[in-house]
Parts: sequence; structure tokens; C-alpha cells
Amino acid sequence: MRKAGGENRQLLIRLAVAAFVMFGFGFALVPFYEQICAAAGINNLLQPDRSAVNGQIDESRTITIEFDANTHDLPWQFRPLQSEIKVHPGQLVQIAYEVVNNRDYPVTGQAIPSYGPKVAGQHFRKLECFCFSGQTMAARERRTMPVVFVVDTDLPADVNTITLSYTFFEVAGTQASGGDA
Repeated sequence: MRKAGGENRQLLIRLAVAAFVMFGFGFALVPFYEQICAAAGINNLLQPDRSAVNGQIDESRTITIEFDANTHDLPWQFRPLQSEIKVHPGQLVQIAYEVVNNRDYPVTGQAIPSYGPKVAGQHFRKLECFCFSGQTMAARERRTMPVVFVVDTDLPADVNTITLSYTFFEVAGTQASGGDA
């Protein structure tokens, strides 16, 4: 009887250590992600770049910004409210996307941006974006979501068109019960 109690205690200690290690690993992922984004030169989704607006607008250049929207295994309708706009580098711009949850229960999605050409991502500064955090949509909810951005004035001269594309992915484990997954 005493042997079984000692084995149970050892098992409990091992499980507690494993849980502590898993929690620590999950906690360490956020700064690890930020460091990877900084090293790769891509936008950090966790912290919007609030230093982007410098007050200088280059009115000698006009850039066409094209907007695209996609979903990945997520039955939402997702679209930009306008397909393109013309902007000057340094100009503060607000556009909007519309999303509709077609499910009969709440679902959380996370939007991931991509840019074309790739170099444009280094010069595209979002000040407000639905992509900074997950979006939980109620059953059949329709929402308009803004994106506020500025294109840096140091955008290479050969870039005249930028495509901003968002893909929404379902955040696993966040749907309410009672739906078709």
C-alpha cells in the first residue's frame, strides 16, 4: 500500500513539472514571435507601429493600393469595401473590410496580412487594424472593420502599386458547441 502511494506522489510531481514546463513554453512564445518578426523585417501583429506618421506627405507620387480578402476553411464572407485607392506616400488613410459569420454560433478568426510586392510590407505601416487581434463574431453577425495606415515616404521609387491581402483563419478551440466544424 505504501508503494502505491509513493508512485502516485511521483506521478503527481512529474505531471506538475510537465504542466509548469508547458505553461512556461507557452508564455515564452510571445516574445519569441516578436523577435522572429523583428529579425525577418515583417510587421509585428502584436504591437501596431504608432511611430509611422511623421507628418510629411509626398504629393509628387501617387501609389495605387489594391485590397484583397480571403478565408481559409472559415465559412465567413469577407471582402474589402473598395477594391483599390490612390494615395500619396505619407498620407494617413482609412479603409474598411466587411465580414459576415455565416455560422449559427460564435467563431473567432485571426486575419494575417500579406503584401505584394514583398518589399512593400516594410513600408506599409498600420496604425489600426482588425488583424492586431482575433475577431470573435457572433452567430450571423455582420461587421465593418477599419484599417488605418500610411505608406512610408521612403518606399522605393519603382513601386507604384501595392496589394494588401488579408486571409482569415479560424482560431482553433474557440467555437461554441453545437456547430459543424
